[in-house]
Amino acid sequence: MAWLNNAVSTLNGWVWGPPMLIMILGTGLFLTLALRFLSLRRLWLALSLVWQDRKADDDKLGAISPFQALMTSLAATVGTGNIAGVATAITWGGPGAIFWMWCTALVGMATKYAEVVLAVHYREKNAEGDPVGGPMYAIKNGLGRRWLWLGGLFAVFGGLAGFGIGNMVQVNSMADALASTFAIPPWLTGVVVTVLVGLVILGGIRRIGQVAAWLVPFMCLAYMAATLVVLGIFVQNIPSALALIVTHAFTPAAATGGFAGAAVIVAIQFGVARGIFSNEAGLGTAGIAQAAGTTNSPVRSGLIGMTGTFIDTIVVCTMTALAIIASGVWDSGASGAELTAMAFRAALPSVGAEIMTVALVVFAFSTLLGWSYFGERCWEYLVGRKAITPFRVLWVVAIMGGALATLEFVWLLADTLNGLMALPNLIALLLLSPVVMRLSRGYFSARK
Repeated sequence: MAWLNNAVSTLNGWVWGPPMLIMILGTGLFLTLALRFLSLRRLWLALSLVWQDRKADDDKLGAISPFQALMTSLAATVGTGNIAGVATAITWGGPGAIFWMWCTALVGMATKYAEVVLAVHYREKNAEGDPVGGPMYAIKNGLGRRWLWLGGLFAVFGGLAGFGIGNMVQVNSMADALASTFAIPPWLTGVVVTVLVGLVILGGIRRIGQVAAWLVPFMCLAYMAATLVVLGIFVQNIPSALALIVTHAFTPAAATGGFAGAAVIVAIQFGVARGIFSNEAGLGTAGIAQAAGTTNSPVRSGLIGMTGTFIDTIVVCTMTALAIIASGVWDSGASGAELTAMAFRAALPSVGAEIMTVALVVFAFSTLLGWSYFGERCWEYLVGRKAITPFRVLWVVAIMGGALATLEFVWLLADTLNGLMALPNLIALLLLSPVVMRLSRGYFSARK
């Protein structure tokens, strides 16, 4: 078993190493320039469209509203990456890693815009008459039959990765946090989460969308409110925290306290990697959710979809990072969710740990819902509608296993498969970028 663990660890180092990070950043930069900074110029329009499209339009193809589709996508991305991922980036890359996380998000907005545009443009109706889409369908219908193998690879990677990164490791984090903070037995967490998730996903994308439309805004606003309290207590340290982020983005961070120091290249690597882990720009998952939305316009869906990256990284991750740095715990040597919890305890000694545990649990629960839909669509693409019921059963069974098991290898394998999803998606984005340009020009010409 040791050889397998070493082999996967080596592959993971390549998947999330410089070549992949350069490819993801390069694709985002290319799309940003090719679209003439559309993702930045049209951000306010995109945010206004989110508010306008809160309800589904029965006259348009789709199962849920574009807002519900965005919340389903955010349910999967706003999760442990916003709590543990940000902290990990700071622990290993220093404060400068946050600057490169911002850069990843800014070019990632163009990537996510293109992913959604292609997913909606090339979506199909399944046997039940519901719209389905995503990178696998964009590859199949946009690039033709000779590229079917590439779409199949994406679906295999996504269908397997979901059970790890979107399921077992999420509930395992929930069980550990609840056991350490509230002394709740892991088996009880497993039972409760299994029942709750089962009740939601058995209703399909419509019920997932309805729950996500209520849960995601609530959890984001509640977490942001709690983080604002922490920032309010350390408000005098915020200017120096921002200065550290910018300074160490271009100069090495020296060792201090429990922090071992970090070179600029390390800050770039961890900032980009954790940014992608958090917002999933380049992985193609957002298109799977938005393809289920009621719309006749791929570009309108793309504008709405790209706001997920802005909300996830520029807003939520930045607030977490400022809380960690401004509270002065960033160089303590702690990592992951524990580092974020230390920031909250420093500001709110009596309730900080409890607030962080509740946030982690709700974030992880939402990820279970979002990824269940992504995985279901991947297996439907590979096997057909007959795969849906067995997938849903396996999904809820895996939850119990995740609550009770030790998952170091599962996390490593799932993280590797999650990264491999990017390869087929990025290839499709580059080959189909002329289609994105054409659709964008047509949409904005018509608006004029």
